[in-house]
Amino acid sequence: MRTPDLHDDGWCLESGLERHLLHPESFPIPDERARRSLHPGDFAKLTFLVQTEDDEDPIVERMWVVVREVAGDTYFGLLDNEPEIDENDEFWLGTELPFGQEHVIEIQKGEAGSRDYAARPPLRSWPRA
Repeated sequence: MRTPDLHDDGWCLESGLERHLLHPESFPIPDERARRSLHPGDFAKLTFLVQTEDDEDPIVERMWVVVREVAGDTYFGLLDNEPEIDENDEFWLGTELPFGQEHVIEIQKGEAGSRDYAARPPLRSWPRA
């Protein structure tokens, strides 16, 4: 399965684990066990790098996703934030995207409403092939 690519998709995910390893005191993340134990309906905060037309460097935005599916080492989540970047047409509230445990920078346990949200069809599905 293809992962998001800044060049091809206009956005990608930053590794929270790499940032934590570079700055352990100032960039804490949940432990590996917690990051590998997410279930449908749980919330995961991820760091997105988003390319815009006006900027050479991508914009960094931290947003929440709701875990929709667990497939081996890959999670599929639904974006649960409205990106603040106006000119990006690639993702919006309800868009499905893949991520790994290394991308997770914060976790919140799910509840009935988030589990219902995770069970509904995404507005835009991520290609699985």
